[in-house]
Formats: sequence, structure tokens, C-alpha cells
Amino acid sequence: MTDHPSTFKAAETHQEGIQWDDRASIHTAHDGQGILDGAKGLRRGTLAEMVAEVMAYPPERRGDFVIQKAGDHKLERAEIEALAARSDFPG
Repeated sequence: MTDHPSTFKAAETHQEGIQWDDRASIHTAHDGQGILDGAKGLRRGTLAEMVAEVMAYPPERRGDFVIQKAGDHKLERAEIEALAARSDFPG
């Protein structure tokens, strides 16, 4: 889970595993996305911080939110909960 690969100095930048410090933001699950989607973020921070934020909600509310991670990856409730349950989750 990394940002799009870089070609800076033609170095390989792909890293295996979860990049907990990647940029991420929390959005309401059905915010319509669109051209102004970046402005609709409720909170921004690292992936680890955003997973912890969503997990702080009661289970019945977690499906109201998604995490949009740098690199155009959208995480929904099941994936967020799976990340939080990992033994290497820093939160």
C-alpha cells in the first residue's frame, strides 16, 4: 500500500506491506466524490491515524465513513477494521 511509484532518479520506490504513514483522509461514505472531492475530507492525517479515528466510532457508525488514501485507494469499513486488527497496527 504505497503512493504511486516515483521515477525520481529512476529508483524503485515500491515498498511491501502497509505504509502506515501514507497520507489519508476520512470522508463520509456517500459524499458524491467529484471534482471537489479533496475539499470534502472531514479529517486528514496518516493512514494509521485515520484508521484509529474511524475505529473510535461505535461499530454501527463505522460504515458511515471511508478513508481515501494517497494513490487513489478508498478503504471501506471491512478493510478499515481488518487493518485495525493487524498485529503491526501502530494505533
